[in-house]
Amino acid sequence: MKIKHIEQGSDEWFEFRKGKISGTRLGDIYAKRGGRKQGFYEVIAERLAIDADEENAAARGLRLEEDAVIVFEQVYGKKVDRVGVCVSDAHESIINSPDGLIKNKGKYTEALEIKCLGSASHIEAVITNQVPDKFTTQKIQYFVVNPDLQTLYFAFYDPRIASVPFHVIEVTRDSLDGLPEQFLQFQLEQLREIDTIVEELSF
Repeated sequence: MKIKHIEQGSDEWFEFRKGKISGTRLGDIYAKRGGRKQGFYEVIAERLAIDADEENAAARGLRLEEDAVIVFEQVYGKKVDRVGVCVSDAHESIINSPDGLIKNKGKYTEALEIKCLGSASHIEAVITNQVPDKFTTQKIQYFVVNPDLQTLYFAFYDPRIASVPFHVIEVTRDSLDGLPEQFLQFQLEQLREIDTIVEELSF
C-alpha cells in the first residue's frame, strides 16, 4: 500500500480521486447480481476528462435539444416536425409529447426522442446500445398514442464527448412484441377506474 499525503477535501484530493474507485464509489459500481451500475460509467467519464454535471438535467435537455435535432436531420437526411402534444384517438387522456415527428407518405410513421443526459448516462447508452430501463414506458407511449408509428429514433446527445457526441438507438414497433397494445389496454382500464373514483368523490 502507498500513502499519498493529500489533505482530504482539498482541490488536490478531489482531483486525485477522479477516475478511481474509492470505498464510497465502490457502492456505486458493485452490483450483487453482476451487470454494471452508474458508477462504472462515471469512472469512464472522468477518465475522458469530463467534469461532473452541475447543470440541472431539465435545463440541460432544453438547452441542447434544438442542436440535437439539427444533428439528427444532418445525419439521417430527414425533416423533423416539432409539435406540442399528440393525443390518442382511443382516449383524450392518453397523450405523448414527442421531440419530433417524421412524415412519410402523409403519415407520421417515424418519431424522434432526444436525451441530453449526464456524460456517464450518455456513455452507458453508447456502450450498451440500449434505451435505459427508466425510459421504457416513455418509449412505448410513442407507439401507444400513434398507431401509424413504425420507428422511434431514441437519440442521445452530449457534445462534450468528442468521440461519440451523438448516438441513436432505433426502436421498431415489431421489436416491442405487442407491448403498445397491452399498455393501451392498461391505460384505458386505469382511466375507467379513475373516472369512477372521481365521480364518486364529486359532490
